[in-house]
Amino acid sequence: MLKNILLFILLTLMLQADMDFRVENSNFSISQGSIVPNIDKRYEYNYDRLRVRGDYTQDNFFATFIGDGVNYYGKTYVNSKDFGYTQLQESDTPFKTKTHPHTYSNGVAFAKIYRAYGGYEDDKNRVVVGLQNISMGVGLVWNPTNTFNPRNTYAIEPDETFGVAGVSYTRHLNNTSHVRVVASQKEDKSFKYAGQYKAFIDFADIGIDIISSDTTKMLGYELEANLADTGIEVRSEGAYIKNRLYKDALHLQTEDVEFFQGIVGANYGFTNGISLVFEALYSSQDFSYEDILINYDSEILTKLVYSKFYTALNLSYTFNIFLDGSLTYIESFNDENSRFVSPTLTYTLNDYNSFILGAMLLGGKDTSEFGMLENTYFFKYTLSF
Repeated sequence: MLKNILLFILLTLMLQADMDFRVENSNFSISQGSIVPNIDKRYEYNYDRLRVRGDYTQDNFFATFIGDGVNYYGKTYVNSKDFGYTQLQESDTPFKTKTHPHTYSNGVAFAKIYRAYGGYEDDKNRVVVGLQNISMGVGLVWNPTNTFNPRNTYAIEPDETFGVAGVSYTRHLNNTSHVRVVASQKEDKSFKYAGQYKAFIDFADIGIDIISSDTTKMLGYELEANLADTGIEVRSEGAYIKNRLYKDALHLQTEDVEFFQGIVGANYGFTNGISLVFEALYSSQDFSYEDILINYDSEILTKLVYSKFYTALNLSYTFNIFLDGSLTYIESFNDENSRFVSPTLTYTLNDYNSFILGAMLLGGKDTSEFGMLENTYFFKYTLSF
């Protein structure tokens, strides 16, 4: 059913001559170490993504399609176990969102549907059907309450997430409160459901989130407010999570886990162009590196943390209209502390061309969370038209 809806959305967009049409090509030159701990192996490869987007609106109706053409070039990397592991991670949908990979001498290419949805919106209601993004939570670094599209803080593009095949409906009760319900279908044809109530109460936006599927139960909260008249925005979110995880690589044995995970944070923008974000994550349970690899397709993969406590600091600064800088620092507190440091420098030439130079620097002892992995360096060029 959902597959037919997506095809209808795509055909509708293709038949509309007055649709908004955009094309963006992102090209990455990457040097990264192996994801296998303490392995002295480095890969240099090129990743290219040609993204086509079409948007159509008429009266209260809208539709969006985003499709990607993807190419990995680098013989050593595409023939590695590291690349094979990343390709195991696919959208948890009842249909394939990407084509079968085409392998050639030094690379791999395929196409995929990133988003394809349509819907209706008025002053009180918003309904969206199709392959979409389901946002939950207020965290800027981590999102304990989101098991649909949680951002991956340690990725080159943290917000590039798989789409969710489903229906979402939001009812605005008044100007400061709303109710949202979500029903999505997973790869095994089972369903995941979510409900959210969010309102402004006295001094803060407060929300309650509920998620339920065959393998996951989650009850969470959101809180976001301005700290008096200081201009500092404070926030918190937390979730009680119950999930069934695999205990072996063959996925023959499972175990039920129950834990709490929450964040507190604050951010402030200075008048001189500096923005500062602080966030701390606590998890009542930690997981081994093997647990994380074995459960690569888990709904709560981003919740499987190696340590029980983390802190994050992000500093960004606009040098001028062309140049922006950002630095993210994350400390993992464990028996052996370790750290993740990601500096980036963005140069925007014009509305069509931008360049990003960045790195992910990992420090700590060889047996620590980040210290057992190697640094990553990348250069990104984006052409939009």
